[in-house]
Amino acid sequence: MIKKIFRFILKLIGALFLFSILMVIIYKWVPVPFTPLMAIRFFENPQEDIRHDWVEMEKISANLQLAVIASEDQNFPIHSGFDMEAIGKAIENNKKGKRVRGASTISQQTAKNVFLWPQRSWLRKGFEVYFTFLIELFWSKERILEVYLNSIEMGKSIYGAEAAAKAWFNKSATGLSQYEAAAIAAILPNPREYSANPASNYIQQRKNWIVRQMNNLGKLNLE
Repeated sequence: MIKKIFRFILKLIGALFLFSILMVIIYKWVPVPFTPLMAIRFFENPQEDIRHDWVEMEKISANLQLAVIASEDQNFPIHSGFDMEAIGKAIENNKKGKRVRGASTISQQTAKNVFLWPQRSWLRKGFEVYFTFLIELFWSKERILEVYLNSIEMGKSIYGAEAAAKAWFNKSATGLSQYEAAAIAAILPNPREYSANPASNYIQQRKNWIVRQMNNLGKLNLE
């Protein structure tokens, strides 16, 4: 009986392992229709209308692509999914009782948003590492950024660049200016509480900082 249970568990783990790889491979080409966070938000607030319009990378302003990298993960083009320098700084600051942003890369955020639940735990973090490794293995950097920009929460019930551009600036994602893109990137740490337009003094300061970082980074190159 114990052997049968053990074999069943092994088969179940194997099946889940193969399924996870299959989903990553499918999403290499297929648009992500919804995320676990979208489902959670819907059940938490069924009266809210989920706004999510998937668009191809070519229809997302280069300004927004650069803005999220400047804001969230400046080493995104060169790291393999994990920014070890940022992680080291986060650990040191945690030891000192301080908190630092930036340890979670765009690859990690994409893995979490597409495949996992939002609550913090060591179990979820372990799965996040696993899925980050998989998407870095099977997807290109451009695909990771495309999925990220189409899936992340960019306002209350607003998901992805196209929905965010329409909600905040009444235009499509392809037409976002540098400062409009920076405004959207500025609210990402807490998109349900912050406003991209009109922007508070804090968001305005973050927006100006992001624009300076964008100018320092220059043209985006993910090859």
